[in-house]
Amino acid sequence: MDYRTEGQQVPQVTFRTRVNGDWKDVTSRDLFSGKRVVVFSLPGAFTPTCSSAHVPRFNELASQFKRHGVDDILCISVNDAFVMDAWKADQNADNITFVPDGNAEFTKEMGLLVDKQELGFGPRSWRYAMVVNDGIIEKMFVEPNKPGDPYEVSDADTVLKYVAPDAALPSEITIFTKPGCSHCIRARNMLDEVGMAYANVPATPQILMAVSGERSTPQVFIDGRHIGGADELATYLAKRA
Repeated sequence: MDYRTEGQQVPQVTFRTRVNGDWKDVTSRDLFSGKRVVVFSLPGAFTPTCSSAHVPRFNELASQFKRHGVDDILCISVNDAFVMDAWKADQNADNITFVPDGNAEFTKEMGLLVDKQELGFGPRSWRYAMVVNDGIIEKMFVEPNKPGDPYEVSDADTVLKYVAPDAALPSEITIFTKPGCSHCIRARNMLDEVGMAYANVPATPQILMAVSGERSTPQVFIDGRHIGGADELATYLAKRA
């Protein structure tokens, strides 16, 4: 693939977006001028790797990027504004700006438009990421040109390592909960208060027993370590402070 690379300007196009139910034109200048921006682009909204890995990890690491001089994180896909807005809501990805490249103008000018007709997708973006400084491409992370949908170099961790080699990664936190559980609410509130992101997983007693050996909720895991319930989490956070 012959695509734009370091030192070149990003394509100058107009994106058709939706804001509060109305159409709003957003230009490349609006998105990139005077800013250091991380962009990641992918084959499509609601698709497996994009939804399970690419978007969630960039959303999770957004605070680290911003702490190290990144003004915004953009997710660009060859999808319309309605689909991108629905996907952002589904992903709870409030730390990312979703940009609909519905006519594929940006992606085509980047040189990264590919044919996905065999999947029924039509023209879509190849998976890539880049760091853009005041509209000029600073660094490209383009997935290798091989069959399938490779996901090897455009992930959030790889891009963050370039932006800030010594950045500390946030802990991986999972809370197993059930509806109406006051201790679950307490545990989530404690993590929210200290700014620690987590995955909330509704669980049956059978699942709880399988993963923790306990039936009560919540059950909290941090970096693969079983912490316990809300009281144990409070003790853990107090020692960490």
